Amino acid sequence: MYSRTQIKIKKYLNEAVMPGVSYAFFKGGQVETQTEGFAQIVPKKELLTASMLFDMASLTIVIGTTTMILKLLEAGKIAIDCPLQVYLPSYRDERVTLRHLLTHTSDINGYIENRNDLSASELQKAILQLKSSPNLGEKIVYTDTGTILLGFMLEEIYERPVQNLFMTEILQPLRMKTSTFQPVAADCAASEIHPTRGLIRGQVHDPKAHILGIHCGSAGLFSSLADSVAFVQMLLAKGRQADGSSFLQEKTILSLLQNYAPVKTGGRSLGWDLKFSKRDGHPLLFHTGYTGTFLLVDILDQEAFIFLSNRTHPADHRAEYVIQRNQLIEEYLQEQKYF
Repeated sequence: MYSRTQIKIKKYLNEAVMPGVSYAFFKGGQVETQTEGFAQIVPKKELLTASMLFDMASLTIVIGTTTMILKLLEAGKIAIDCPLQVYLPSYRDERVTLRHLLTHTSDINGYIENRNDLSASELQKAILQLKSSPNLGEKIVYTDTGTILLGFMLEEIYERPVQNLFMTEILQPLRMKTSTFQPVAADCAASEIHPTRGLIRGQVHDPKAHILGIHCGSAGLFSSLADSVAFVQMLLAKGRQADGSSFLQEKTILSLLQNYAPVKTGGRSLGWDLKFSKRDGHPLLFHTGYTGTFLLVDILDQEAFIFLSNRTHPADHRAEYVIQRNQLIEEYLQEQKYF
């Protein structure tokens, strides 16, 4: 499947854009997977295997936090236009709604002085004190802070650490058997060699998630290609699990294919970004992870592209990577148009 897209991935591997990659294509009811490259190249090279776990980074948002919020919406326990403060009284900005946070239109400045020196409780307190600006709802600016706040809300509602909630309510029901928030380092692809943390392998790369631990809803999940396939298959099946039982309602999945942002430029669904098919312009669900991961899911045409890499290893060259990633996605969308 998608030979031109695969050629570009091989080119990126040869050019050391990332050491290793596991990816999958879905088309016509078939799934094709591939794993190539290295799990680690510094201090020594180690081949990547198909079962290895990747730091999913912000894909934790759509697999974990967004999915739990969809379940609450189905149950009628929350409403997206209610202020966050209704469900999380410790957050004091009464203007910020769940819609703002889910569509990245809250315009919250997430800067926290000396952030990396704070304890988990200190960081949580600092995040709860962040407020929106006068431009609330007027523009889309991606920030993980909003998702962290939504994670705190889930903890308030369920009275459990948010990452424990993800394990029991999402990963276990979907039989994502190797996915975890506490992996064994040897099972994981390596991340960045950090100036103070050293080689990051089996620990979350994201600094806020590293501090917040089990209380972070924006990052921290480690997952394999096989488990990522299981999650995407649930989306393509419009909420049905492999055994035919319902995980989410079909109307819930289909409702994601619309722009929920207060502004009508661009496209933001609930927790997901939107891209658009070059065949006929219909929407596709899309989300990236800082460490070199992304999901692109075409529910209407029953196609998808999973890409998991350790592009931050051994060093983070984000600006160059974003350009290359976008070129790869464009290649896929162009190829999808004709096949």
